[in-house]
Amino acid sequence: MSVIGNILWFVFAGLWQGLSWILVGCLWCITIVGIPGGLQCFKMAGLAFLPFGKEVEYGGGVPSALANIVWLIFGGIFLALEALVNGVILCITIVGIPFGLQCFKQAKLALMPFGAEVLPKS
Repeated sequence: MSVIGNILWFVFAGLWQGLSWILVGCLWCITIVGIPGGLQCFKMAGLAFLPFGKEVEYGGGVPSALANIVWLIFGGIFLALEALVNGVILCITIVGIPFGLQCFKQAKLALMPFGAEVLPKS
């Protein structure tokens, strides 16, 4: 079932959200200081492309919290707003609700990507 969900997700929302993560990651990688942020963006782009069958665990402690504050100012708000708007649009129909919920998961992740781990759903 997650394969079908991922295919439909990719067509209706995943392509745009994944490309946004990659674009932001490329912008972060322009400077040497921003490379850790860019690498995190590339990791999260994989989840944005195919989110069904995966879950996110948050943690990381104080270093991750500080990195998330910097991230929020320089990139997270735009990705979170994109996912939030996409989720609201997808939740208009009953069929789109599971996809809208995935968008809301992406929005939360866009606000706090550092310290987050993407794991297969158990």
